[in-house]
Amino acid sequence: METRVALIGIVVENPDSVDQLNALLHLYREYIIGRMGVPYPKKKVSIISVAIDAPGDIISALSGKLGKLPGVSTKTVYSRV
Repeated sequence: METRVALIGIVVENPDSVDQLNALLHLYREYIIGRMGVPYPKKKVSIISVAIDAPGDIISALSGKLGKLPGVSTKTVYSRV
């Protein structure tokens, strides 16, 4: 199956959603190239970027599930390769 490289940008405004977020990322760990998280206490948010190489439907599913968590926003950018 053909895969795509993408970057999922995540902003977490509700710290109560962090455990669910990490559980989802753990479920999709085989596709994740890497992740970086940056807490921003001044605005009481965390910013996470997840690089992923997976089929398009897997990327969409993960991004959608993350975005449904309370206080979590996501945006996905796809590479052309």
